[in-house]
Amino acid sequence: MLGPALTASAYLLGSISSALILAERRGIDLREAGSGNPGATNAERVLGKRAGRIVLAADAAKGALPALVARAALGPDHPWTAATGLAAALGHCFPIWHGFRGGKGAATAAGVLLVLVPPAGIAAAGTFFALKKLTKRASVGSVGGALVGAGVTLALLGPASPRSWMAGALLALVLVRHADNLRRLARGEEPPS
Repeated sequence: MLGPALTASAYLLGSISSALILAERRGIDLREAGSGNPGATNAERVLGKRAGRIVLAADAAKGALPALVARAALGPDHPWTAATGLAAALGHCFPIWHGFRGGKGAATAAGVLLVLVPPAGIAAAGTFFALKKLTKRASVGSVGGALVGAGVTLALLGPASPRSWMAGALLALVLVRHADNLRRLARGEEPPS
């Protein structure tokens, strides 16, 4: 029963939106301001760079913490460890505490990978920051980072590893949550972040 309990706890922790909480303290509903997305990029846009950095770190931490606990308790390649990592990202994207209207999952996914597949997490985070700086668009960095993270995980662990399945699911989640951004990018209409 430890695996299911860790997975449920990861979802509940992932459901806590630092962006919404931080904005609420300033009397702002982040879902009604800027892009309307309760994530680090919109927090930076609406609340300032410092707030954006705090949200980015908190979002990554809520992926890393449950992954770290599951890794210690069950081992890195246990299926429930992989499920715990995915659950944290799902909580961020579909938070029970905030009406299932959450962020896009990239920072939380990177936090999971940093703990469960460190080389993939480092590659994903590095890709995010490099592409964001190069293109001036966080969406490009997020999608690129998720692609690189999943690719490095697959290359290192092979297709049979639960962590490879998890990284693939994290990639799919990030792609789905960035569908509007990808459409705007294809039309050349994605605004700089």
